[in-house]
Amino acid sequence: MHVHAVPRIGGLCIFATVAINCCISSFRTRDLAIQIGMLLLCSSVAFAGGLVEDFTRKVSPTRRLGLTFVAALMGFVLMDARISHIDLGFMTWQITSVWIALPLTMLAVAGVAHAVNIIDGFNGLAGVVTICMLMSLGYVAFQVNDTFVLVSALIVAGAIAGFFIWNFPAGMIFLGDGGAYFLGFVLGELSILLVMRNPAVSSWYALLLLIYPVFETLFSAYRRVFVRGMPAGMPDGIHLHSLIFRRLVRWAVGREDARSLIRGNSMTSPYLWLLSSLAVVPATLFWRNTWLLMACAFAFIVAYLWLYSRIVRFRSPRWMMLRRKKRCVPH
Repeated sequence: MHVHAVPRIGGLCIFATVAINCCISSFRTRDLAIQIGMLLLCSSVAFAGGLVEDFTRKVSPTRRLGLTFVAALMGFVLMDARISHIDLGFMTWQITSVWIALPLTMLAVAGVAHAVNIIDGFNGLAGVVTICMLMSLGYVAFQVNDTFVLVSALIVAGAIAGFFIWNFPAGMIFLGDGGAYFLGFVLGELSILLVMRNPAVSSWYALLLLIYPVFETLFSAYRRVFVRGMPAGMPDGIHLHSLIFRRLVRWAVGREDARSLIRGNSMTSPYLWLLSSLAVVPATLFWRNTWLLMACAFAFIVAYLWLYSRIVRFRSPRWMMLRRKKRCVPH
């Protein structure tokens, strides 16, 4: 989607910014700084795997995912970030066995981290989506007086905003695997901590909040394994954001020069920002109402599948179509 070399160290900038904020916090609120430091320590394992991949291109997705599992295990032990209950609408399933809570927590956190890496395909896409999710986490944390989640979410969101200026629309720097895994890990950990430490917050809040990248990943694995007969980890070019670029935006831009490719790249992300907001907004509004959150999650999945099926069959909704830019032909 770009024609020139671009640095892939946006994640390093974000991680360094959060670390500096942690040091500043230590002079004001020592306990809070220790908790943020623990979050950074755990996330550094997942971040390091992605960062090495950004520099060497030699760390396989399996190894990166494995490091994220290790990071989630550290969070489970050091921060007590564990899934201890799941709201089912009519009842709450209390998970008391560590042999169930531990693998479930590791799978959830690693899954979210990998999912953010999956959607990091266009300028500004993953950045804005994660900022909105972190702002939602901060809002709900404020409502339940969870200072650690509130401050952590705002610090990371602010760091992403600084990166976003250089990433969108020109794409002068990329998030990279290090940044994607770091942000995904932080989202997973903060979501679990917010829900499990505050019974008033429904566990379906976290699921609806993160449903866009998570469902994108699950649907991609299903499509590869059951539809195309490929390994689940095999990359392909038919993610929803890739289809929107190729069948809507690229067609409208028309030309293939560098400036047009960058323009088409940046024009793709707002479609996915809007799609993600269909989950983030109701999650933020109904964070304590399990039944409404479940209904919104189901509605989002239906909308995603409907939209994907329309675009993949070249029957994109008219409201998504852009006018094709006319070429000027000299006489």
